[in-house]
Amino acid sequence: MNYPKIVVTPPGPKARALVKKDEELISPSYVRFYPLVVESGKGCIVKDVDGNEYIDFNSGLVCLNVGHNHPKVIAAIKNQCDRFLHYSNTDFFYKEVVDLAENLSSITPGKGAKKVYFGNSGTEAIEAAIKLAKWHTRKQLFIGFISAFHGRTIGSLSFTASKPAQKRYFFPLMPGVTHVPYAYCYRCPFKLSYPECHYWCVDFIDEFVLQKYVPPEDVAAIVFESIQGEGGYVVPPPEYFQRLKKLADKYGILLIDDEVQSGMGRTGKWFAIEHWNVEPDIICSAKALASGLPLGATIAKAKIMDWVGGSHASTFGGNPLSCVAANAVIEIIKEEKLLENATKQGTYILKRLEELKEKSEIVGDVRGKGLMIGMEIVENKENKKPESKKASEIMMRAWKRGVAVITCGVSTIRVAPPLNITRELVDSALDIIEDVVKEVEKEP
Repeated sequence: MNYPKIVVTPPGPKARALVKKDEELISPSYVRFYPLVVESGKGCIVKDVDGNEYIDFNSGLVCLNVGHNHPKVIAAIKNQCDRFLHYSNTDFFYKEVVDLAENLSSITPGKGAKKVYFGNSGTEAIEAAIKLAKWHTRKQLFIGFISAFHGRTIGSLSFTASKPAQKRYFFPLMPGVTHVPYAYCYRCPFKLSYPECHYWCVDFIDEFVLQKYVPPEDVAAIVFESIQGEGGYVVPPPEYFQRLKKLADKYGILLIDDEVQSGMGRTGKWFAIEHWNVEPDIICSAKALASGLPLGATIAKAKIMDWVGGSHASTFGGNPLSCVAANAVIEIIKEEKLLENATKQGTYILKRLEELKEKSEIVGDVRGKGLMIGMEIVENKENKKPESKKASEIMMRAWKRGVAVITCGVSTIRVAPPLNITRELVDSALDIIEDVVKEVEKEP
C-alpha cells in the first residue's frame, strides 16, 4: 500500500469528539502539537481513530526507534506477562534487569567496568545522575546549558532552560546550577563564526565562569545533551566535546551526558557522544530504550557509582516488562543493522533538505546526525529571524497531508522517523514536506 493514506481531513469526527473529552478530563499542562488521536501503529505508520494513516516522522516523540509494535518487542512482553509483572528490583532480584544492565554496559562508550541505575523516565535518569554526582564528589555546584531540556521534575528542571513556561511559578529550584551558552553555531550567542571563533564558547566557561564566580573545586558535574533536542536539534562543531572534556578534566569535573533523545541508535551510533569520541562519566538513557514502555537508565563508570544502599531507589524502576522490551530493542538494532540504516537514510534526508535549503529563502539551516535532523525556518536567510508561525504552519499542513512531524526550538522542524524507515517512505514524506515548505514560503 502507498502511504500516507488520508481518508478524511484530519481531525476527523471521532478525533474531534475524543479531543473534546480530553479537554474536560485531562490536565491542561500538556502541550499537544495537533489533534492526532492514535488508534494503532505498525512499523513506521500510525493510524488515527478516523482511519487516516500517517508516515511517522516523530517516532512517538523519539521513543520508537524500532518502529511501532515490532514483533520481537511484542513477543518479549507477552512472554514476560505470562511469568510475572513486578517484584521491585529495588528490594529483590531478577534476571531481566541484570541482562539489560549487561547489555547497556556493552554498548555505552568506554571499556571499563560500569554500573546501572534503573528508573522510569528520562527525568528520573537525570535526577539519579545529579544525586550520584553529588554523592561521589561531595560537591554541590553544576554547569548546565542554555536551551537545554532535561526534564520537568525539580532537579532536572533546574537544568532545563528552553522555554520560560517550563519554569514559571516553580521557583526556587535546586540551587547551584549555572547555565552557559551552548555551541549553537547558526545562532552564536557571542556573534562569532566557526571556525574563526576558536571554540570561544568553551573558553568562556573557563575564563568568565569558573575563573570569575563559580569555584571549579566546588563543581560536581557539567550536564549536557550531545545534540540539543528541544532546543532545536542543535549539533556542536567537531572538536567541541573534546575541548569540553579537557576543561572538565582540568578541574576534576564529571561529565553527565543526557542521551534520552539522542541515544539508542538515533544518530547512527548507539549514543550521539560517540560521534565526538568522548567518554562521559555518566550517561542517561530513556525514551527509545524500551520502545515506549516506561524505563530510564543511568549508566556510570563503576568507580563513580559508589553510593550505598538506601541512598537512591525506585519501586518500579527496572520493571521486568520494560527490561525485556529494552533487551529486545538492543537485539533488533543489532540484527537488523539499524545503526547503518539510520546513517544511510539520514544522509539521504540531509542531502534532500540541503537541496531544499538552496532553493528556499525560509529554510535557514539544516543540521543533524543519523535520523536526528533539524530544519530551521526563518524569515529570510539574511536576517535569520526565527519564523515560529511558519514552522507551525509547515508542521500542521504536513500532518493534514499524512506526515506526522513536529517542531522544536523556536522554529525548527524535527525529522526523526524510526530507524527502520525505508527509502520509499522517506521519499513520500519528504515530497510532502518540500511541497508544504514551498507553499508556506509563497504566502505573506
